[in-house]
Amino acid sequence: MTTDEVSTPISVSVVVPVYNGQATLGALVDELAALTTPQQTGGGLTYVVDSVVLAWDHGKDASDELIRELAAEHSWVRPVWLSRNFGQHPATCAGILATGSDWVVTMDEDGQHDPAYIGAMLDRAYETRSQLVYANPSNRPPHSFLRNLASRTAKRVFKWLIGNATVDVDFHSYRLMAGGVGRVVAASIGPGVYLDVALAWVVPTVTSADVPMRTEGRPATSYTPRRLASHFWRLVLSSGTKPLRVISGVGVISAFLGFALGIFYVIQKATGDVHVQGWTTVMVGGLVGGGLILLSLGVIAEYLGMIAARSMGRTSYLVVADPQTAFPGATDSK
Repeated sequence: MTTDEVSTPISVSVVVPVYNGQATLGALVDELAALTTPQQTGGGLTYVVDSVVLAWDHGKDASDELIRELAAEHSWVRPVWLSRNFGQHPATCAGILATGSDWVVTMDEDGQHDPAYIGAMLDRAYETRSQLVYANPSNRPPHSFLRNLASRTAKRVFKWLIGNATVDVDFHSYRLMAGGVGRVVAASIGPGVYLDVALAWVVPTVTSADVPMRTEGRPATSYTPRRLASHFWRLVLSSGTKPLRVISGVGVISAFLGFALGIFYVIQKATGDVHVQGWTTVMVGGLVGGGLILLSLGVIAEYLGMIAARSMGRTSYLVVADPQTAFPGATDSK
């Protein structure tokens, strides 16, 4: 290793998907500004945040105006403009592709993630030789009991669906990844696929670092129960074909139980121990069997829809020019 390699700080880019960040984004960028000069980690590494990428995902507030102001004030702030609202994961991928650093950190816009722990995550990456480090909340997340329970359940289901022995940590939106790995994954990810799922497919070693979570700077009003359920369903579908194998297993079990029940009723008929003519059994069997068939067809249809979206060339996201400069000379109609 040469002297220049030793003295050159590790470059880090921070990617923030922005939806409704008008109230919190400015304070987060101010915190990141302190890291744009060389910093020393607890483990002796030297790093610097060389860019902060703000990927605007067409929120309902004036986040776009704030992004423009921050970009004009700081040379290291890079705006990324999406053509419409695509969601948190596509916006994050678009931001990752705008980086060129050694490492990429992704964090939320709401102030819950403390940038001061980027150094600790870097130390953990070098200590374990891991290309992906997730923040592991060291305190109770500042949400309701039901939401925390649903989140833990979803993460356990995710690890079971992935079936990857190297993924033994809970995924989190505050993550550190090797820059090259992140950019390749972000460029190749398909529509409807979660970033954490795609990373689990290719990263050989995943670890976590204990990081305390702060109270969000605004209410999480965009995450309704319906939207959280939709996110969970997309997670299941994008995790692979394991749900289809589960349905096949349910079908085999159902067929076995039906066969066993048939033998039972044949024995009852032979011994003359039939008191009711089986209307209830037929109806229950028909309802259960019909429900399983419809469920199976629904899951298969969802997979076919994902395949069709990819085959038709549907993009996961589209980066465009700043909407304010798309029509030079036009007046703002707001």
